[in-house]
Amino acid sequence: MSGAAASGGLELEVTGASKRFGTNQALDDVSIKVRKGSVHALLGENGAGKSTLVKCVMGFYQADSGRVAIDGTEVEIVNPRDAHALGLGMVYQHFTLVPNMTVAENLVLARAHLPAVVDWRKETAELGRFLETMPFKVPLDATVAHLAAGEKQKCEILKQLYLRRRLLILDEPTSVLTPGEADEVLGMLRGLAQSGALTILMITHKFREVLAFTDEVTVLRRGKLAGSGEPRKLGADAMARMMIGSQTIPPPAARSGKSGDIRLEIDGIEALNDVGEPAVKGLTLTVRGGEIVGIAGVSGNGQRQLVEVLAGQRDHTAGQIVVHGDVFGATRTEMRRHHMAALPEEPLRSAAVGKMSVEDNMALRVFDQPPFASWGWWLHRAPVRRAAEKLIDRYRVRTNGPGAAIATLSGGNVQRAVLARELGSDVDVLIAANPCFGLDFAAVADIRGQIMQTRNRGAAVLLVSEDLDEILELADRIVVMSGGKIVYETPASGADLTAIGKHMAGH
Repeated sequence: MSGAAASGGLELEVTGASKRFGTNQALDDVSIKVRKGSVHALLGENGAGKSTLVKCVMGFYQADSGRVAIDGTEVEIVNPRDAHALGLGMVYQHFTLVPNMTVAENLVLARAHLPAVVDWRKETAELGRFLETMPFKVPLDATVAHLAAGEKQKCEILKQLYLRRRLLILDEPTSVLTPGEADEVLGMLRGLAQSGALTILMITHKFREVLAFTDEVTVLRRGKLAGSGEPRKLGADAMARMMIGSQTIPPPAARSGKSGDIRLEIDGIEALNDVGEPAVKGLTLTVRGGEIVGIAGVSGNGQRQLVEVLAGQRDHTAGQIVVHGDVFGATRTEMRRHHMAALPEEPLRSAAVGKMSVEDNMALRVFDQPPFASWGWWLHRAPVRRAAEKLIDRYRVRTNGPGAAIATLSGGNVQRAVLARELGSDVDVLIAANPCFGLDFAAVADIRGQIMQTRNRGAAVLLVSEDLDEILELADRIVVMSGGKIVYETPASGADLTAIGKHMAGH
């Protein structure tokens, strides 16, 4: 049985850690000290080295140089088993629970050593006593699949505490939570740290959470230590400057113009998920020209399936889509005729062909049209190359050249390349799903600016995002999607964050 509460937080000190992958210096002489009983934030842009650092601490990677000390004693961590034995645990961005098992089964079966026959009555009783020592509870007999996102995150944390972890590394722990759930979970964790029971190192990109819940912050930039200190003394501006260095972040694009006629109508759409269960349930929504409608919601409430229906990547089982007054079947021909563009989630997986060149990916919408082709099939390489070079320059896509495979680009540059293709000509309707997920400050500001400019030119924009701050910045109107349906709608100006959060949580 691993059910006693942790006996106290640990101090973690990493000194001079370096790690190279081929020609990429992922970490370069990085040092960090996480004090016992503290909540320590690890900040940095995409690719700054945050994940590499914690994976070296947890034994997934071996640093090329440097040392790790726990409570002042140097230790060797060759694999995650070593880290676990020292009391280190990690809660990942995406849940690792088994959905069809109960909470009790997930906790007990996570142990390294189990008897041949599990006495569930005894285990459940001991789990009950364990939960009495914890500041938050989850129902032991509930099936994980039926838990809300906040309860699942609590279960992940409880699992680590049940396994006697005394230092927790949290990777974007609130990315799938509503604002209320995020504050509740982080508040409970901070309470555990302040009591001395736990030490927490949290990877995050949300300054509000860093300022509200953490004691210290370490900032990485391009694999190097960029700075550290107390968040409340540093402030958000100083932390942002540490993250981006000398880069200039453009201000948010100004909102201009008025909304016009309805461009996109979604009428009673229903669609199934990958295992044939209802995911979108009779959803109805309209978007006008010159308007951004933001769909907020916790991941897994049908947003991905809705976007795939609109982009022609998934069939709908009922209802219809109308664009410019015409019933829309999401074919290439229809999308071209209606000047409709789509920026789906995970563009390298769902909007690009990784092994194809940047220029060929940029031509996917128009490769069979003049001047790129004759007779619909004879491809002319020179105009394809010239068009790609213009888009690469206009959208600042960093690539070794238009002939480079798009899979060799960074995540932000894949996103820019797909955005360049979709917005490179006149756009009347834009569907954008989590367009800035995992991108750095500069890329986020750039892409949000492009979306706002598209709206200002009169396009109808449907923005689906799990980042509520992004929706609040860009949207004219906000709707909340829960259980495959629209459950709440409000103008963005004066939106009640508490009401949005409650509806995201299904209340």
